[in-house]
Amino acid sequence: MELITCEQLKARLAEKENLNLLDVREPAEHEAYNVGGISIPLGNIMSMQIDEIENLKDQEVICYCRSGNRSMQASLMLETMGFQNVKNLAGGMVAWAAMQGDTL
Repeated sequence: MELITCEQLKARLAEKENLNLLDVREPAEHEAYNVGGISIPLGNIMSMQIDEIENLKDQEVICYCRSGNRSMQASLMLETMGFQNVKNLAGGMVAWAAMQGDTL
């Protein structure tokens, strides 16, 4: 698992790269504030309910959560499930919001 910084992600989003973003927070957290991507809570990943991203095993997947802890767990789990290129957003949505001048 590698880390990706908020600045790196922002630059890639600005370039309109086609990114596979995975929000592992709870649905209400995702609805309140996110950077896009799909929402699969950490509990679903832990119970291997990941059918909707199974086709991404050979692609880059960028995980994020509130602070980076849940997404780190999700990243490690995805790697054990055979995902080859998983990144964790350092600092999560807290760091992203701070960079944007937003508050959570």
